[in-house]
Amino acid sequence: MGFELKNIDMLSFSELGAENAEFIPLLSSEEEENMSSEEIPESLPILPLKNMVLFPGVVMPITAGRDKSIRVIEEAYRNKTSIGVVAQKDRNSEDPDFDGLYTVGTVAHILRTLKMPDGNTMVVIQGKQRFRMLEPIATEPYLTAKVVREADPIPQSSEIFDAMIATIKDLAVQVINVNPNVPQEASFIIKNIDSPRFLVNFVSSNLHVDTIEKQNILEIRDLEERIKVVIEHLSKELHLLTLKKEIQNKAKGDIDKQQRDFFLHQQLKTIQEELGGTPGEEEVNTLKAKAEKKKWTKSVQEVFEKELQKLQRIHPSAPDYSVQLNYLNILLDLPWNECTKDNFDLQHAQNVLDKDHFGLDKVKERIVEYIAVLKLKKDMKSPILCLVGPPGVGKTSLGKSIAEALGRKYIRMSLGGLRDEAEIRGHRKTYIGAMPGRIIQNIKKAQSSNPVFVLDEIDKIMGMSHNGDPQSALLEVLDPEQNTTFHDNYLEIDYDLSKILFIATANSLSNVHPALKDRMEVIDVSGYIEEEKLEIAKRHLVPKQLKEHGVKPKQLEISDAVIRNVIENYTRESGVRQLEKSIGKIVRKKAIEIAGKSTVSIDVKIEDLRDMLGLPIFDHTKSLTKPEIGVVTGLAWTAVGGEILFIEASISPSKGKGSLTMTGNLGDVMKESATLAFEYLKSHTDLLGISTEDLENSNVHIHIPEGATPKDGPSAGITMATA
Repeated sequence: MGFELKNIDMLSFSELGAENAEFIPLLSSEEEENMSSEEIPESLPILPLKNMVLFPGVVMPITAGRDKSIRVIEEAYRNKTSIGVVAQKDRNSEDPDFDGLYTVGTVAHILRTLKMPDGNTMVVIQGKQRFRMLEPIATEPYLTAKVVREADPIPQSSEIFDAMIATIKDLAVQVINVNPNVPQEASFIIKNIDSPRFLVNFVSSNLHVDTIEKQNILEIRDLEERIKVVIEHLSKELHLLTLKKEIQNKAKGDIDKQQRDFFLHQQLKTIQEELGGTPGEEEVNTLKAKAEKKKWTKSVQEVFEKELQKLQRIHPSAPDYSVQLNYLNILLDLPWNECTKDNFDLQHAQNVLDKDHFGLDKVKERIVEYIAVLKLKKDMKSPILCLVGPPGVGKTSLGKSIAEALGRKYIRMSLGGLRDEAEIRGHRKTYIGAMPGRIIQNIKKAQSSNPVFVLDEIDKIMGMSHNGDPQSALLEVLDPEQNTTFHDNYLEIDYDLSKILFIATANSLSNVHPALKDRMEVIDVSGYIEEEKLEIAKRHLVPKQLKEHGVKPKQLEISDAVIRNVIENYTRESGVRQLEKSIGKIVRKKAIEIAGKSTVSIDVKIEDLRDMLGLPIFDHTKSLTKPEIGVVTGLAWTAVGGEILFIEASISPSKGKGSLTMTGNLGDVMKESATLAFEYLKSHTDLLGISTEDLENSNVHIHIPEGATPKDGPSAGITMATA
């Protein structure tokens, strides 16, 4: 709603100056009644208006530029006669005829005319009452028409009518208060209008609607109907202005905040420059320079840039600054999509594996297969291998050899006693002292996305506790289908582990979670036989111990016979750890002699072993010295290799009891085997040529020597039966 009174050339009444303020009279009800009751002539000179409609009682300045309009105004002003003001239908028409005008207009009185410097005439007119044009009388020198007065009855005052008038006033004042383009004095004018009809005309004249809508309001005869239409337009305009103001206030608030932030940042920057540089600027520039060299994906880059912006908003003295900086440094230090080049030479791989380890053919064969497939396919998900075997057979050291054969970086992570799930997955970075899990930490240390990663002692990892379940956390790491998107709690970004060759080691799979076992390719690494131990000692252990103790190979010679004697009498194991310790002890004992006589070459003799290693610890009985009745040699399996054991059977008179007794720390299954053997003899006496009476009158005793060693197994029955 524009309460600046407008004319056909969009000129505001305020431009007339303060001296013309008396031309805005506020009509009282009596004055308005007198004006509307005046008689109008039968014919009137017509003044067409563009873009505006004159309402009764309303004062309006207009600018007349057309010759006919100027002539109408001059004659009427000179003769002090009234004119008919009518809106034209086509706003672009310069000389509208009778049909080009609306039929309902307003009788107007010219209050004042002013000559403008551009030759136009400015006129201040005031509407009196409505009329209707019946027919044209003349078109020259201006349009004259036959007119008739348009009745404008005022309804009787009632509660409804008074409420409608009050509503118009309230809405008009609200529109003025919301609209910044309308002077607040306009609300004072509205409040001081007494005449209901003049109030409706004044508000209608200044409604922010087009000419057609205003003309429709002017043509409505019933004042109550006219009030309803005006209220509808005012309500709509108030709603739109309120929305507009809300949007402007929000936009202004955003702009003000941006300007304030910019101003404060500029001030802070100036202060920091005065103090000697912007704190944190150097770190941010360093981070940006590092980021340009990274090969990370778009999603990771977006996260980095977002977190970097967050860092720039934190002051370096704030506690969160170091947390944020540490997170960004870890993102930059990780080798995103950075891989070492694989060596696909199969012969080279075989040579490296053979050089470092004797035996272990199954494992070597699987590694060569992997390299061959990788060479053909170029890119594949790495298998998850699990080497299971007794201690000391070289499972852990095999990982290093595989890394060397492939030309990859090597990582070893011990899982023994691991009880906290966060060790695998990391902590959320919101915690104090948070850091990534050991998987991500080791990859960062290796600076490669495709290392050989040895998970040592996977069977020693702890199960469910109040710190979570580390075994379950490993399920995602060791699943080739899932580890392409490994989620570390600290990073909060998926990391691809599929290019890593994971090698797990275990002594036994009995304690490993079944789901974890299912994800791995299990390769059994059996213990070494005596001949293999001898070769390992000659090729690896002796040279290693000589080097570690500073003894040259020509200064000390250890023969095969000596090594074999150590293996037989001083060690009993699947691997070669005790053997290595024994050889180290021999080298240290002989180092005393070598240190005194550096030029002398010393041979180690079998007779010297008793002095160096003490009495033989283990007695490996190979066979009986002579055959004996009631003693049978049996074969036994132990965790450290094959052994023989003797089963002795003796008979004593029992006088009809015929019982069976057993000694030698036997397990339940072995006792059942003995009972079964005894019952077999009883049921097959005819076949074996044994007297049934003799068996019934004899007690049978079975003994297995080395009674302190527990013995059990299902296959001793035939040996016992034979004994």
